[in-house]
Amino acid sequence: MDVRITLLAMLLSAGLAAFAGWRGARPPDLVRGPRMIPWRPIMVASAVALLLFLVHLVNLLGVTTGPKSM
Repeated sequence: MDVRITLLAMLLSAGLAAFAGWRGARPPDLVRGPRMIPWRPIMVASAVALLLFLVHLVNLLGVTTGPKSM
């Protein structure tokens, strides 16, 4: 993946994390029944994906983040 695709993926995962965080923080509506989508795990998974894309972007810019080879 190049830098443009990585930035787009970061933007999408940040947007999904923000949307899922907003939906997960809303109070439950007992009239409509239980929530069928687990918003909080989706938010956490999106935040983890955002962190991984950030590390990938840093690697694309030339910074070594893994263990140094001998």
